[in-house]
Parts: sequence; C-alpha cells; structure tokens
Amino acid sequence: MILNDLKKAVADAGVVGAGGAGFPTQFKFNEGLDTLVINGAECEPLIFSDYYIMKKEMEQMLDGAEQVIEAMGLKIGYLGIKEHTAERLGFTHGQKLSKHVEVHVLPNVYPMGDEIILIYEVTKRIVAPGSLPFTQGVIVSNVETLYNVSNAVKGIPVTDKYVTIGGKVSDRARKVVKVPIGIPVSELFDYLGVVVPADCVVLDGGPAMGKIIDPKTYHITKTTKSFLILPEDIPAITGKTTDPSNMVRRSSSTCCQCSMCTDMCPRALIGYPLKPHKIVRTVNGQITSNPQDYLVASVCSSCGVCELTACCQGISPRTVYAQVKASLAKNGLRYQHDGSELHADPDREYRMLPSDRFMARIGVAPYDIMPELTGVIDFKATSISMPMRQHVGKPASPAVNVGDTVKVGDLIGKAADGISANIHATVNGVVTAVSEQGVEIKCS
Repeated sequence: MILNDLKKAVADAGVVGAGGAGFPTQFKFNEGLDTLVINGAECEPLIFSDYYIMKKEMEQMLDGAEQVIEAMGLKIGYLGIKEHTAERLGFTHGQKLSKHVEVHVLPNVYPMGDEIILIYEVTKRIVAPGSLPFTQGVIVSNVETLYNVSNAVKGIPVTDKYVTIGGKVSDRARKVVKVPIGIPVSELFDYLGVVVPADCVVLDGGPAMGKIIDPKTYHITKTTKSFLILPEDIPAITGKTTDPSNMVRRSSSTCCQCSMCTDMCPRALIGYPLKPHKIVRTVNGQITSNPQDYLVASVCSSCGVCELTACCQGISPRTVYAQVKASLAKNGLRYQHDGSELHADPDREYRMLPSDRFMARIGVAPYDIMPELTGVIDFKATSISMPMRQHVGKPASPAVNVGDTVKVGDLIGKAADGISANIHATVNGVVTAVSEQGVEIKCS
C-alpha cells in the first residue's frame, strides 16, 4: 500500500493514538523517517491491555506495523517491551517477529512508556525538548494503535477498546475486556460484578497519571486503557485529591532544596533542562534571572516521579509545573530549544526508578495481579454516548440527526479540517441526541 492510501484508510477509520492523548494517527505518517518504535511498554503499573493484544492478537498488530513500515519506506521496527513482559511472552532481545520488526527488551523502570524516554532507550536518539519524534527520524505507535491500523487497511473503523479492570476488585472482576467505545462504565461494572468500596476511587488510566472519575456518569472513549479501583488513602491517590493551589503553597513553604526531584527526573536524565527543584524555588518567591526556568515547564511529561518517589517532604513539583504549564499555554508560550547538543546523564542507569519500587512507594503493589485475559464479552449496553472530541485537535462534526438508525461502523462524526478524527457508531441503534459535543445512541 502506498503512503497516501494508508493515510486515507487510517483517517477514514478514525484511528488515533490508543495509548496516550489520542493524536490522529495519519498525521504521524511523514516521509523521510527510518524507524518505527512500537510502544508495548505499558508505562504505568496494573495495566495489561496491550499485553492482551501482544498475547492474543500479535499477528494482527504486526500486520499493522508492517503496513506502516512498508508504506513509509522505513528501515526497521522495534517492539519495545519491558523485561517482565518479554519473559511472559517468551521473547528475547533482538528476536525477529516479522519481516522488519524485532524485539527490544526494556528495563523494568518507570516511566518507560514516555515516548521521549522510549525513543532514547531503543535508538539512543534524543528528541529535542519541544520537538516531535519525526525530527529524529522516528515514528512511535502504541500496540493497540497498530492493531487498529491493520483493521483500517481492511476498511474496519475504530469501534472497540481493550480495557483493563483492576485494583481492589474481586478476582472474578479483574479482567482485560474488549468493549464498544461509548458504553457507560456503570453498566460495564454491573455486568462484571465490580463493586467500588466506599473508601476507594475509580481511575481512568494508571495510578500515577490517571484521573479520578465518577463511574456513574463516565463513558469509555478511544483513549481509555483501564479502570483501576484504588483506596483513597494511598500515596497514588492522595495527591490527586489535594487542591492544586494548596499543594503549590505547601511546596513553596516546605521545600528543603535537596534536589532529589531533579536528580531522578526521567527526562532530565536524558539531557532535558528540567529542574523541578528550581521551579519550586521560583514559586517560593525567590527571584530567577532565567525565564527558561518557567518556560521549561512545557516539556514536563507529568510522570510524577518527583512527587511520588523523589520528594522527602511530601510536596509536588509536578503540580507546580502543571500550574505553570497551564499559564504558559494560555499565553501562547512554550520552551524553545537553542539547538545545542543534548547528552544523557552518565549516572542515568543508576538513577532510573525500578517499577517494583515505584509500585511499593505509591501503594499499589498489592494489586499487581495478572487479570483474566477475557477479550470479547457478551455485554450489551442500553445506550452509548460518543463525544465528538476523543482526540487531539479539532472536534468532529456530527454527521447524523435525531431519529436516524445506525449500525456498527457508520460514520456519526466527520473529522474537521486540520488535525481531527472521524467518529463511528459502535453499536446498532437509534440516535436519540445530537449536539456539537456529542451523539447519543439507544442500543437496539
């Protein structure tokens, strides 16, 4: 397949990054690149959705990878997986999986799924702060994204998600399931027998970077990876329930300037000019003559290592960075790299954060249990809700009207000009509501 045909197929199918913010995939297909890095790291603990695909649907995922490699004229593809995943799958470093794809075994450290860290670990190339992977000749795609690319080439749009249910749940409810996008989380929980204890919260995403959601009103989207039920008093959760302004005030008054947050910052360890202890110092009222101390906030990944592991005072440089980052974005400001050569810290190997230690520190180690790899379940929702923005960029525009009958795969949201993505019906049914924000369908 030629590149333009692949771009069209992927765009028509509404494929977006399944493991992150949901960047429309066709816009990653640039000419002049040489390497595909397949992100199978499953960055955060307790999530096994990509593992399921690699265990059960590896052939289709590799087909998607080969479609991308051949259409883009790439030289090689690497499947980046952590040591424990390689052991479970029976893979070894350098093992050939297909014509162009081989295994690259990654250390069991957090946050290895950060694409900037992943690119360095696999290729030793450093993407400049504020730049994108294509500047280093690399395209990064998640395992599930490439699974969807394979479907797109066959004319099958994105209608389903692989979702991990984990945390403080019964063994019966602990599963990886394949479900239609848009279904109510409450109905899925009822079907699986998930009971949320009064002292727990539900996260969409991982324990470090996921967000607390209300399962009674929440629906699955194209970027959903997991729902984790976790106690509200563990370190992974307490920071999410603290008012950000209070955390900033606390940071400015209790930071001891030990610099451990900077010493352990994963992006700083590959040469990024991130210095979390300095951003805390500036909000503490100390004058800085270097505005870059603020602008560099725009390249923080919000992984939380500084807050959840490095800091001995229980404060959150991550929250301070997030507040500064939001202010920069509001004013159209961002860090601009000066073009100087970047070098990884010579002590990086000894400062990386082992996944097991990270899980213990944030209080989720007891829940690191392999779920049942169930896949498709005999579940039927009463209705679905499909937001027109499930991706980075402009929202799609509704392409149906109230009363229309739709079937699985029908276009219900047309991508806008520029960066956007199509939205498709994930169930058979009748459209009951249409707005600029989304479409609701009653299942038949």
